[in-house]
Amino acid sequence: MQLTIRVRPRLAAIAALLLVAFLATTARSALAATPLTVAQAIATQDGSSQAVTGYIVGEPVATNTVNRSGFTGDLAIAVADNAAETGTSRMLYVQLTTQWRAAWGLKTNPAKLGTKVTVTGQLTAYFAHPGQKSPTVITGGTPDPDPTTTTPPPTSTTSSPTDTYYASALGKSGSALRSSLHAIIRNQTVLTYDQVWDALKDTDQDPANSSNVIEIYSGRSIAKSDNGGGVDQWNREHVWAKSHGDFGTANGPGTDVHHLRPEDVTVNSDRGNLDFDNGGSAVNQCSDCWRDADSFEPRDAVKGDVARMILYMAIRYEGDDGWPDLEPNNSVANGTAPYIGKLTVLKVWSAGDPPDAFEKRRNQVIYDTWQHNRNPFVDHPEWVSSIWP
Repeated sequence: MQLTIRVRPRLAAIAALLLVAFLATTARSALAATPLTVAQAIATQDGSSQAVTGYIVGEPVATNTVNRSGFTGDLAIAVADNAAETGTSRMLYVQLTTQWRAAWGLKTNPAKLGTKVTVTGQLTAYFAHPGQKSPTVITGGTPDPDPTTTTPPPTSTTSSPTDTYYASALGKSGSALRSSLHAIIRNQTVLTYDQVWDALKDTDQDPANSSNVIEIYSGRSIAKSDNGGGVDQWNREHVWAKSHGDFGTANGPGTDVHHLRPEDVTVNSDRGNLDFDNGGSAVNQCSDCWRDADSFEPRDAVKGDVARMILYMAIRYEGDDGWPDLEPNNSVANGTAPYIGKLTVLKVWSAGDPPDAFEKRRNQVIYDTWQHNRNPFVDHPEWVSSIWP
C-alpha cells in the first residue's frame, strides 16, 4: 500500500516564510561576525557600534594631519586597510579612551605602528574626520606576516595645504622648530586698535547669523553693531592679558587679532588679567566658566582655542622687535611680568580640544584679509608638545 502525504498550501507558504527568515537571520549573523574594512567603516558613519579591522598607521592630531613618527600622545590612533597608507582620506581615526591608552597609544607603544588591530566602537566623526569613538574592545597588535603590507611607512606627516607657508619649519622639532616658526609668523600686517573692531566682526562672525559675532568665553551670539563699553555689549578681550608684559593697546601685541576676541563687557571684566587654570567659582553670564583669586577657566568648547592663542603669542613675540619676550609658565601669579600660566594646563586644553571649523576659519580669515600670518598651532597642533615637551 502506498502512503500519500498532502501538505496544505497555507502550511507550505508558512514553512517557506520561516525558511527565508531563518536564512536572513543567519546571513545577518554572519555579516555581524565579520569585521568591517576601514573603507567600509569610513562609509558607515552612522553612530552604530561595529568591529573594524585595519593597520595602525599613525597618530591623528588634526583633521588632515597624522603623525607617522615623533608621536606626541596616546589619545588616538589612525587605522587603514594598508599598513603603508599615507592618505588621510583612507584612514579611520580611532579615539583611545583612558582604559586603552597605556596599551595602544603610539607615544607609549611606538612599535604598534604597522600592526593589525580589530577595534569595536561607535562609528562617528572624530577630529571632524571619519572615525570610531568610545571603543569597547581592541584586539590584535601583532605584525601581519604579509610582506606586501608591512612595508615601513614614511616618517613624514601627510601633506597639508599650508606646507608651502611652513616649508622652512617642516621636519624640525624643539628649539629649531620654534625659531623657524617665529621667523615665519613675525611677517605680519600690523593693525591699529580701531581696526581690531572691524577685524573681529569678520574673524568671529557667527556661522549661523552673519550679522552677529560669537563671544569667546560666554559663547553668546550678539549683533556686530552692539559693541562698546556698556553693560551687555561686547568689547575686545586680550586673551594674553595686556598687563602681562605691559604692552597695552599699542600697535603690535596689543592689536594682534590672533589673541583678541569679542567678549561680553562684564565677563571680560571678571576675567581681568587672570592667568589660566582649572577651578574656582562660577562666573556670572558665562556658563561653564570658573574663576578664583588668581586664575580663570573658560568653557570646555574653547579651552583649546585659548591655549593655542597663548602659545602663538609666545612664538610670535620673542623680544627681538621692541616688544616684550612673552612666555607661558606654570605660575598663576605673574602680575605685570611678560609671562602667563599655567603651561601644563594649557597643553592639556590644547590636546583635549582640537581645532574646530570655527577656529580654522578664523585662522584663515586673519591670514587672507587682516594680518597675513597664521597661528601655527591651529594648523599643526602636534607642534605644541614638540616645542613644550
